[in-house]
Amino acid sequence: MSLGDEHHYDDFGRSGRTDDDFGGSGQTRTRLPERRGDVYGGARRPGRSSSRSLVTVVGVVVLLIAAIAFANRGGDDSSAEGEARADAAPTAASGQKPVSAKDEGIPSGFGRDREGAQSAAANYSVALGSADMFDKQRRHEIVNAVYAPDVATKRQSALDAAYSSEKFLTNIGLNKDGTAPTGTTFVSRVIPAGTKVKSYSSNTATVDVWYTSLFGLAGETTTNPVAESWYTTTYQLRWIKGDWKVTDFQQKDGPVPVGRDQTASTADDMAKAVEEYGGFTYAR
Repeated sequence: MSLGDEHHYDDFGRSGRTDDDFGGSGQTRTRLPERRGDVYGGARRPGRSSSRSLVTVVGVVVLLIAAIAFANRGGDDSSAEGEARADAAPTAASGQKPVSAKDEGIPSGFGRDREGAQSAAANYSVALGSADMFDKQRRHEIVNAVYAPDVATKRQSALDAAYSSEKFLTNIGLNKDGTAPTGTTFVSRVIPAGTKVKSYSSNTATVDVWYTSLFGLAGETTTNPVAESWYTTTYQLRWIKGDWKVTDFQQKDGPVPVGRDQTASTADDMAKAVEEYGGFTYAR
């Protein structure tokens, strides 16, 4: 998450589920006890046997019609169903291998296809959301490697102003120079969960990256502990000199999963995890 340059939109609404989704109507219903005589061989009531037989016959006919319709479904329908299932799983592995080249330590040389655009967007998300963005020299390297040349120049001054803001740095618990206070470890890491192509041509692409972000300070005395957030960033990409480059992006919150009842790790464990566990080169 490139702080100071991204726009947050509170677009992630509620689930929208109502009582009807769970078979209810929002009203309290009382279920009366059933009389066993009605079902398990009790005394017959005059005039009910014929109507009950009719209901049974109609029920059997309905089931037979449904069964015949299902059995007579052609092979074309099955094929269409298979295709629908494939389309419904946009984050399934494509089999493409991660790129091996790097530009300023950032993966580069992505394929000029839909998969390549998605891989570029995922890896650029990681770079733009890293703790390196808080170091001026490293930030310039990342921006020049990720953005289109004409856009990078414009972004530099805005990003420098945002990341050097004393108020901003103080609010997130960092020193005025952007370093972590003694005894703490600064954590800023993006982990992509999936990507989706919204539009594509051989020269431009629009790609969504859904990811979780770890951000905060790991330390015993910090008031800004490492917390998890979820975002979706839409990247506008352009094919420039043999690679995909960012020209613009928009960010919004979510989708956010339900959190589990897990005990938060200690500050020491969190700091060790950040230092010991490296990141990945993502491939679509």
